[in-house]
This record gives sequence, C-alpha cells and structure tokens, in this order.
Amino acid sequence: MPANFSPASLTATLPIQIAEQIGTAIMEEQFAPGERIREVSLAASFNVSRATVRDALRILESRGLVRILPQRGAQVTLLSSQELQNLFEIRAVLLALASRRAAGNFRAEDAPRLKAALAQLKATLNDAKGYARASAAMVTEVAALSGSEQLSEMITGFAQRIGRYARLGLVTQKRRNRSLSNWTALVAAIIAKNEELAEATHRRLALENRDAAMEEIEARAKAGHAGESGKQGSRKLQPVEER
Repeated sequence: MPANFSPASLTATLPIQIAEQIGTAIMEEQFAPGERIREVSLAASFNVSRATVRDALRILESRGLVRILPQRGAQVTLLSSQELQNLFEIRAVLLALASRRAAGNFRAEDAPRLKAALAQLKATLNDAKGYARASAAMVTEVAALSGSEQLSEMITGFAQRIGRYARLGLVTQKRRNRSLSNWTALVAAIIAKNEELAEATHRRLALENRDAAMEEIEARAKAGHAGESGKQGSRKLQPVEER
C-alpha cells in the first residue's frame, strides 16, 4: 500500500533517520512479517552506503522490528500467535497503569490537549489508517500524563514491536466505533481523576484491541492472505543526505 513519508528530523543521526522511515514502512505493512530486507535496495533508495543501512537495521533490531540473521541479513520479525498474545497482555498492563497514573496526576490545564487528541480520533473514525495513527497519538498523550518517563519508554517500545498487529484490530468500522467509545470513556475517567475506572477502561480497550487483532490475523491466515499486505504497494522512502 502506498504511503508518503515525511523527511526525518535533521537533528537525528543518519541511521536513526533511516531507521524511522523503515520502521514506519514496517508498521504500515509495506514490509510483510518475515520478509527479507535487502540492504542494497535500501542503500539505493536512501542514497547512502550499505554500512549506514546496516546501522539503521541494528537500531530496528533493538526495537524488535527486525531480526538480523548470520549469513542471511535482516528480515522483518514474524511473531507467533503465542508471542503476540503475550506482548498484547503485557501492553495492556502497561497501558492500564499509565491511565491510572494519568488520572491521579491530572490537572485542569491537561484537559485541552487530551480533548484535542480525542477530537482528532473522532475526526478520523471513517479512515482506518488515520484512526490507527490518532489512536497511537492518544496512547502517547496518556503515557506522557502518567508522569513516568520509564513507563512511557516501555509503552513506546511495545508500540513499535506490535503496532502493525494492533492496527489490524481497527480495520472495520464496527471495531473503530467500539474503540472510540472506550477512548471517550477513558478520557472522561482521567479528567474525573477516577484512577480505578481509568485503569479498568484502558485495560478493556487494550484487550479488546488484542482480541480484534488476533481475530483479523486468523481470518487473513485462513483466507490465504497472510504476509501479502506488505507487497501490495510501492515503498516511498525519502532519500536523506549522508554527511
């Protein structure tokens, strides 16, 4: 599926810029799980050396997005059903904790940014890809409001590892409607400083996303489409300047 990539921040190192763009491509299923990533093609796309691409791939390996195999190079991680279940469940615990802390730490001046993020979510309800991005932005806002940098980093790490799978739980209008209902309830709980309700609501939101994602993965596998989505469109990678 085609995607447009914004130029990476010039303040980041070159491998990080490249890693961000490849990571986005993986998250948006332009590379299929298990697909081999070819250094030569990427080096040509970015107009950089293969050594720079290798550094970028090592960054992605540390984030759990690719695996670098001896004598075989890098490939997109392919998680088993059990691995996915485990990651989704750990993610649910982290998100629930973040929301509990966000409710406990909530200040009146935090309301506008939280409501703005929710408004953006509502605005993208009819766009699966846009909604997935807005949902990820909501998670970032809640994590920031938790007041814990360590917790935010852990949540970001999980988002990078399973984000492409979590998106599958939002492909239908019915699932997005349910997700929006949960997010609306969660924002209300945080603003009301109801820690227990915020925690329970985000756990429910995360686990329902898990169930919907696993259902979609199983349906695609039965239909014989597993792994095909990454080959449906061109990969528009933004060249960067090597210094």
